[in-house]
Amino acid sequence: MVPGSAAEHAICLLLKLGQVAFRLSEGELDGLGLRVRHYSILQALVDNGPQPQLGLGTHLRIDPATMASSLDTLETAGYVARARDPRDRRRYVVDVTETGSAVLARANGGLEHLDEQVFADLAPADRTALHRLLHELASGPTMPARYDAVREQPTPRKGS
Repeated sequence: MVPGSAAEHAICLLLKLGQVAFRLSEGELDGLGLRVRHYSILQALVDNGPQPQLGLGTHLRIDPATMASSLDTLETAGYVARARDPRDRRRYVVDVTETGSAVLARANGGLEHLDEQVFADLAPADRTALHRLLHELASGPTMPARYDAVREQPTPRKGS
């Protein structure tokens, strides 16, 4: 999957495996009418309770335009509900519906099955260690800070 000496770089391996995992996850969730970002939104709402729309986007690192269109899709499907924040009528608070919780439970079952398939070549102890290490990377200070710094830089223009 990662040809030649590019496989000597852990970041290249993560990049390719991340692309494959994303595509497999999108395929798993597609049968439920979800995309990975929709799943992330629903899971964040179940984990953290109702959230202001902007705060939810910030938490998930989803830009406001993509967040708005994703919530439109989820709201049309009946998976989330948006209401004006009673403390600040300019903001919306988003919450998951019963239907959204039910589809999320099915999505989690599908993703658990996908985990079993994708990591079948690893011994159970290695799966646990890999999960722990990936969680450390995702929640540690370095990678999120680097990602946020890159996101805040202006996008280079072609030909510049």
